[in-house]
Amino acid sequence: MSEVVRLERHGDIAAIVVDNPPVNALGQAVRQGLTEKLAEAVGDDAIHAILVLGAGRTFIAGADIREFGKPPQPPSLPDVIDAMDACPKLLIAALHGTALGGGFEVALGCHYRVALPGTRVGLPEVKLGILPGAGGTQRTPRLIGAEKALDMILSGDFIAADKALELGLIDEIGKSGTPLEAGLAFARKAVDEAYPIRRVRDLEDKILADRGNSEVFDKARAKLEKTARGLFSPFRCVDAVQAAVELPFDEGLKREREMFHECLDSPQRAGLIHAFFIEREVGKVPGLKDAAARPLESAGVIGGGTMGAGIAVSMLLAGLPVTMIERDEESLARGRATVDQILDASVKRGKLTADDKADIMTARFSGAVDYAALARADIVVEAVFEDMEVKRKVFANLEAVMKPGAILATNTSYLDINALAAGTSRPADVIGLHFFSPAHVMKLLEIVVAEQTAPEVVASGFALAKKLGKIGVRAGVCDGFIGNRMLATYRKQTDYMVEDGASPYEVDAAIRALGFPMGPFQVSDLAGVDIGWMTRRRLDATRDPRERYVGIADRLYEQGRLGQKSGAGWYRYAEGDRKGAPDPVVEAIVAEERRKKGIQSKAFSQEQIQRRYLAAMINEAAKILEEGIALRPLDIDVTLLYGYGFPRWRGGPMKYADTVGLDRILADIRGYAKEDAFAWQPAQLLVDLVERGESFESLN
Repeated sequence: MSEVVRLERHGDIAAIVVDNPPVNALGQAVRQGLTEKLAEAVGDDAIHAILVLGAGRTFIAGADIREFGKPPQPPSLPDVIDAMDACPKLLIAALHGTALGGGFEVALGCHYRVALPGTRVGLPEVKLGILPGAGGTQRTPRLIGAEKALDMILSGDFIAADKALELGLIDEIGKSGTPLEAGLAFARKAVDEAYPIRRVRDLEDKILADRGNSEVFDKARAKLEKTARGLFSPFRCVDAVQAAVELPFDEGLKREREMFHECLDSPQRAGLIHAFFIEREVGKVPGLKDAAARPLESAGVIGGGTMGAGIAVSMLLAGLPVTMIERDEESLARGRATVDQILDASVKRGKLTADDKADIMTARFSGAVDYAALARADIVVEAVFEDMEVKRKVFANLEAVMKPGAILATNTSYLDINALAAGTSRPADVIGLHFFSPAHVMKLLEIVVAEQTAPEVVASGFALAKKLGKIGVRAGVCDGFIGNRMLATYRKQTDYMVEDGASPYEVDAAIRALGFPMGPFQVSDLAGVDIGWMTRRRLDATRDPRERYVGIADRLYEQGRLGQKSGAGWYRYAEGDRKGAPDPVVEAIVAEERRKKGIQSKAFSQEQIQRRYLAAMINEAAKILEEGIALRPLDIDVTLLYGYGFPRWRGGPMKYADTVGLDRILADIRGYAKEDAFAWQPAQLLVDLVERGESFESLN
């Protein structure tokens, strides 16, 4: 077996090469190899400078995820970096690809850093519920100052080489060539010009201004109270950077390590690690291993409304040429204007240059009122009105012009894709691609597989999701698929609780306290109270007479209270206000509806609201698994994390259920069934798992 770390000699310069495919992760063998090869190079009197670099496509992309959750094996990464920091010879990191997390901390332990163009660096640990625990919080502010270090560490974002150079995270961008060539060129210059050994730990000038001044840290904590309320590790990151400023280096390093272990012991870490893993597993769909995606080099979108324009922009930004079809020139002009407006917003945010936008609009975006313009498209997504007959007509038009092998996709949120596909002569080419609004922003894409959808079409859906930078989740056909079906169920329970005595504002506050960004009634106002009204009308004909119906939202709709767009819904909105304020008018409507039904109000505690909400969500999820609508619990977790605001640090509803115990969830459901047996029918899968003492995780 070849060494994962090797030592090469290039005259008086040694190169320590990490060769641990595919991403040179910092497993135990790599840490041991770095320690041994560094000692070997230091002990060779003929060596005057030492390079650290990675073989293959990247420097060191971070920790070895195979070691997550296992007892640590020596040497620890802090010990490795301490040895590098103390190296008596010039030590230079030559970066390429990515240098992330522990990989970037290794680079910080070197005396100088040179990077190839295109390199990205970062400290993304906060996204896993931890903090950089091998000196990252202590060395970074010494290079770029506390405020910029906090921005980098709290965002967890990657930083491109040119920005890293501007900040001072690296010392030079190599002209071209390989990491070895760039590193040797820098090292040669450093030796010839007698560069001093510059240990990051000894740099003080960037942090002196903040020493004894807590303002930058107070501001960071205040911001986190709004953006990361309830999270543990971001606040510890601030504490650690403040320790770097206020304490001597070794004391700060000790404090960092203590807080790192506090984060490791936090239950939030387990949820975030779960989220990390399932994001990587969700695209590995059972049964698709041998299915090859079809070529996707051009696309069409039917409909230029908000959703259609968002889908078009998502594809345009991914480099796909897009043809938009509308029913007439006036509608097409509106669709084009919406696309233009969305791209303008990207320019204002610095995501695109004006030239990029102009190129997209002239070279990649076109429109037509004749379906014949889609004759060469590889995939077309219809995003027209949510009506089966309208969509059938669209598919008939597409079938008449699209080439053999082209994919016909529907963006329906609820409708029966099997029925839609059955109306065509090519059902194998039909798939559901349920984008979430705004489509150019939201990362979730439900890939809905009909009965006759060809495996290569499913593979193409996942390939498209990846190309668009989205997370694709496989779903089967039912009303609402995975996410909206669950939403309909747990949303009903919030209506029941309000009719029984809770206020909508108490419910929203309880759900936000769980970690959701918004409560369900706030979401209703954002989406539009009329949207919920139309959904209820759609289901009127099929509603079971045993189902309890709450008409409070209908009363709001009848009074023209449509949410944010009308200035009033469940909340009242002053001009320019998107947060809203509780409204006595709504409380009066609620009280009147209770009076009509003779309901005696009862109080609900925050915990009672939360437990009902989550029990309904988890029970419906178990039914979705039973029916094969979702193939694995992880598919449900990813859907709720990316499309419905489920707090990431809880890992998703299936992970949450495992955490609190499926027996407790089932006991809650059976308790609620005594009040409403129709609404609270326990999923057989949940009952079976409890009887066997198993978890949802066992089904992944």
